[in-house]
Amino acid sequence: MKKIKLLGIIAFICFNLNAQNETEYLTKNQIENDLSQLDEILQNTSSYQGINGFEYKKEFDNFSANFKEQSVTKYDFELFLSKVIGKIGDRHSYIEGERLRNSLYFPIAFAPLNDKVLVVDFNNDTEKYAYWNKDFPYLKSINNIPIEKILSQVLPADILAPKKSYELRAVRELRDIEIIFKALNFELPNPLPITLTNDKGMDKEVIVELVDSKNKAKLWDERFYKENFFLQDGQSNDKEIIKGFFSIKDNIGYIQLVDMLDKEDSPVFFEFLNDFMKSAKQTDALIIDVRDNGGGTRDLIQELAGYFINPNSVYVVNATRQRGKLPLNEELKEYLHYRFLYSRNELDIREQKAVDSFMNSFNPMYNLDDNKFSDYHYYILNGQKLAKNKYHYDKPIYILTNERSFSAASVFVSVFKDLPNIKIVGVNTDGSSGNSERFELSNTEFRGKISTMVSFQKDGQILDGIGTKPDIIIERNLDQIFLKEDYQLNKLIEIIKQE
Repeated sequence: MKKIKLLGIIAFICFNLNAQNETEYLTKNQIENDLSQLDEILQNTSSYQGINGFEYKKEFDNFSANFKEQSVTKYDFELFLSKVIGKIGDRHSYIEGERLRNSLYFPIAFAPLNDKVLVVDFNNDTEKYAYWNKDFPYLKSINNIPIEKILSQVLPADILAPKKSYELRAVRELRDIEIIFKALNFELPNPLPITLTNDKGMDKEVIVELVDSKNKAKLWDERFYKENFFLQDGQSNDKEIIKGFFSIKDNIGYIQLVDMLDKEDSPVFFEFLNDFMKSAKQTDALIIDVRDNGGGTRDLIQELAGYFINPNSVYVVNATRQRGKLPLNEELKEYLHYRFLYSRNELDIREQKAVDSFMNSFNPMYNLDDNKFSDYHYYILNGQKLAKNKYHYDKPIYILTNERSFSAASVFVSVFKDLPNIKIVGVNTDGSSGNSERFELSNTEFRGKISTMVSFQKDGQILDGIGTKPDIIIERNLDQIFLKEDYQLNKLIEIIKQE
């Protein structure tokens, strides 16, 4: 009884904090002080501000110049800052305060399919999704507002994400329609008219009664239905759980990486991985599945590279420049070393020769200011150093990826792309690599994160906002959205068998 009462008090406090953020007006002095603080952070710390041509200061100045007393709430200011941060192009960055309260939701869910918004319904008995309206399966508009107009504004902080990554995130968010319409300053009637359409171009208007949180639709998300996908504390060292991520069938090895685990924290997983690679030595091909992997460390890249890289080879697979006071202090160097990034003079002779050869043809998409950024630091895969207690797996290797492969998982894909025997399969990654720092604004107490490193792929493109293209494109089909099969994996296995 006491627990229920306490939960009720907590819910009441959170409700009122959120409501307060929507009605608590900021003064001009508070806004200008926080803008000044954020400006200093961006100017002195951010690695991505300015490189794509976006001038955030103009946005700050315009917001401040048009300020009127009793007109800007904490929520308004947070939304403005999110939009500005999103345009900088740093995929690790964000600004956030208290979450808005949401009381109205769709009783239906949404999934992306062939650049359209599929309306789906979850069956609790079968634990599968299905058409909400088979004759008119797609969403065309909400309250007569074209769905394209809504989607383009749903996630301001992710506006420069790769197209497929943004689409996936934005479409799923439609369920929480009240927050979306509030952010877009659109009126939200209840019941709410929506327009459905089909492949023949025929439309149908439907009136939908919005519901409370207890009756909201089950959010469409493949991750929720993958066994042990979200590892809890200690589970990366639980052999019974770990073994579910490894298999050999039809002489094809399969490894699912749900997280870019730290070797020190997950010794049992790494031990199991190496044992599996021994048993997979005679397989015809190997699949590494990093779909929906949100990142972590680069330790798994290093571990698998020991099998994937010929012992006689040295590859430069990633080039970065660190923002900071020059010369870099030991702390920043340590952060780079933690990511296996080293300056040229920290490398051995073979590695330096590989760097010199790499730089002769390397053409970065951005030329960074030498007064603000360090010299290049390189990620080197040196076969001789990596091969200890390992063998060279010289059969075909396929890395299966999707639009939620992020941060260190997107680095994993980029690092191995175009190396011998390796092909990237699936969907373009949500690339990101930034060595980020956290901060808090003093007046609003908004929390944030900003990247301090610019990370280049081998082809000179940055990771953030671009990601890595697959060599073989395999997108979800309808059965995968409905959770009837893992089409992408099954299709890849079919391709492997035919080669």
